[in-house]
Amino acid sequence: MLVMKKIFPLIALQILLITALNAQSYQTPDKINDLVFTRLDVRFDYEKCYVYGKEWVTLTPHFYQTDSLTLDAKGMDIGEVAIIKGTQKFPLKFIYDSLKLRIRLNKSYSPGENYTLFINYTAKPNQRKGVKKNEHGVYFINPQGREKNKPTQIWTEGEPESSSGWFPTIDRPDEKAPSQISMTVPAKYVTLSNGRLASQKSNSDGTRTDTWKMEKPNAPYLFMMAVGNFHIYHDHWRGKPVDYYLDPKYAPYAKKIFGETPEAMEFFSKTLGVNFPWNKEAEIAVSDYVSGAMENTTATVFGNPFQGSVRELADQYFNAGIEHELFHQWFGDYVTAKNWSNLTLNESFADFGEIIWLEHKYGKDAAGEHVAGGLNGYLGDKNNYTKPLVNYNIKEPADMFTGVTYQKGGRILNMLRNYLGNEAFYKGLHIYLTTNALKNAETTQLRLAMEEASGRDLNWFFNEWYFGAGHPVLNISYKWDEVSKMESVYIQQQQEGQIFKVPLAVDIYSDSKAARHKVWLADKNDTLRFHLDRKPDLVNVDADKMLVCQKTDNKPLEELAYQYFHAPLYMDRLEAIDAAGKNLRDTTAQKVILAAINDKFPGLRKKAVRLIESADSAMKIKAQPKLAALAQSEQNNQTKTAVLQVLAKYNNAENLPVFYSALKSESYNVQAAALFGISRIDETKAITAAKTLEKDNEGELTEGIFVLYGKKADIKNWPFIYKRYTDGTLQEKIHLLNKFAIMVININDSNATRQGIAVLTDIGIQYKSDGAAPYIIKFLDKIKDAKKKQNDDASFNAASKGEEEINQAK
Repeated sequence: MLVMKKIFPLIALQILLITALNAQSYQTPDKINDLVFTRLDVRFDYEKCYVYGKEWVTLTPHFYQTDSLTLDAKGMDIGEVAIIKGTQKFPLKFIYDSLKLRIRLNKSYSPGENYTLFINYTAKPNQRKGVKKNEHGVYFINPQGREKNKPTQIWTEGEPESSSGWFPTIDRPDEKAPSQISMTVPAKYVTLSNGRLASQKSNSDGTRTDTWKMEKPNAPYLFMMAVGNFHIYHDHWRGKPVDYYLDPKYAPYAKKIFGETPEAMEFFSKTLGVNFPWNKEAEIAVSDYVSGAMENTTATVFGNPFQGSVRELADQYFNAGIEHELFHQWFGDYVTAKNWSNLTLNESFADFGEIIWLEHKYGKDAAGEHVAGGLNGYLGDKNNYTKPLVNYNIKEPADMFTGVTYQKGGRILNMLRNYLGNEAFYKGLHIYLTTNALKNAETTQLRLAMEEASGRDLNWFFNEWYFGAGHPVLNISYKWDEVSKMESVYIQQQQEGQIFKVPLAVDIYSDSKAARHKVWLADKNDTLRFHLDRKPDLVNVDADKMLVCQKTDNKPLEELAYQYFHAPLYMDRLEAIDAAGKNLRDTTAQKVILAAINDKFPGLRKKAVRLIESADSAMKIKAQPKLAALAQSEQNNQTKTAVLQVLAKYNNAENLPVFYSALKSESYNVQAAALFGISRIDETKAITAAKTLEKDNEGELTEGIFVLYGKKADIKNWPFIYKRYTDGTLQEKIHLLNKFAIMVININDSNATRQGIAVLTDIGIQYKSDGAAPYIIKFLDKIKDAKKKQNDDASFNAASKGEEEINQAK
């Protein structure tokens, strides 16, 4: 955003015009050639991390005749470029600058006249300089198998414009074409790509060539490959294959991890009136993924957090990440945003898909919690406030991947659904999908579809919410006039910039019954007046809790308490709990919080339980029996963990049976909280309990054991600490580094200390280029100080030598 205060008006206008033109030309460059078909034949060099590729790409001029072609090709060696004529190849002249491959064709081609090029290339993703972590396109994970406890894998990530890091293409979302990808890999590995597995051929050199065919058009950023030792679980939906690819360690839990997929496919197909549009759905979990997940057409990639054992999965909360990516198969893959400026047509819909899935599967409270959390995420970054949802004034595609496109956009769709009603809204989505099937769209197409379905003019809505920035900032106050029997509601829009036209539902409660009033806000200051028989018990503005806004609601605490006990929605109760949390000494507030400990929804129970930590002693005494009872009855493990953690701080030996009972939980987090509770009462008993947990621990439980053992640093516990740490994954080692180092510092045993120093030194050397060295050297300095006091010269010298080795390492 430009600051224009000290720039002359003419110069300012020129700068704005230049900025706008540059941004738009970046996002929507002219279409000269179109992709018709892409055929790839690739092999992999696991030592060099190279992709050896052969490509046959068929294209045609978009409208005008052309004798040239420009392809995106990033970080490659281009060996040969030729035109294919029958069975012969004829070399073509080309210029390559490491980003663009500019080719002079053998003649001028006309629209509708196809031509096929052959390109022999080598992609070198790890040798590219100055690129972000998620821009390499293709990734080799532990390619030589040198990292302990990490699989060897290859996988790709193409969004927004990184597929051209592993094959030359026109890398833009408004290009779509069928494809065929052949991968030659070690025969022991499994492959996955778009479409169907058309053939497998065993080769004499111990490799196998798998050929995948994608017969419907597909944008280049959605092309994908994956190679590795994956186990496949075969599921199905209406006769179509639904396959889950997992590390063998997690294969037994495939149904638990991805098993909701067929149900979600059915729900989305029925809701949209458009059946899942592809031949299959495959879901693969890979190691060290550079994003959360990616909706490649027919083959979705997920990162490490989606894998887990039954015990690890028991610690998860409501997670709609699978449904987010699945909804993309319609919104983003079937109909694709024409350019990154319109990314809302992909990502906002995927976010919205999470909302309606949670509502369908887990109820309105789960969806309400998700809506509220996403709204807070958007509002939590003030940089979001100046960005419109459809944004042509961006420097690069990555600028669109923000809380505006995801969280705000998903909630804008939810708001539109509420305004139009489910029937009209989903009819509009059906029209949008069928009209633009297998093509590209801009936001105007969505508006036209919604207008066709509903018969309502929606220019005002799209101008406000899609092409405008920001949101209403509302200040709401109330006044009751006993003489006139009138309730007045004063609503100020306090935001800078546009004044929003807002439809609102207002519920007025009397005698536990609500009367619904539908109103509009249209001015900076609006006054709503309601004639009533008596002063209402509650006026609930934005009763559907749909509005994307910041709200200061000046209701007294008594009315908010009434709202908690009578209004139906998650956000109604959350607002009351939040207000109560700011007035913990108030008896009305305490009544709300004590009731909310047993709220029907686990997320609100958890929030209320956390507030007890800040309460006064009298309220804590009232809450303790409720917490003890809830600790035993709670079924949601995240909430149960919170209850145990708060109960632990009472240091009450009477709660020991509760903690010992919780140690039997399948949840690692619950066990960690139970261990913490025991340790607060009796550390010796906690250490005895920890011994029973050494064989099976992950995450918070492992950390809890490390903390507990680290306090006394007993040599008897060193074998577990050492083996668990050295056997851990890189992520575990990073997470537990501080706890491990504390054990090494505190333990009064020279051999154990030197073992620990060797491990720390190895980390400092191995990950020096990633910035680990300064942290490790700090720990080694602390070890030296501790061992100097203990007169342990051998350990002191070992730590000094470790520092020297790290400093000298290249």
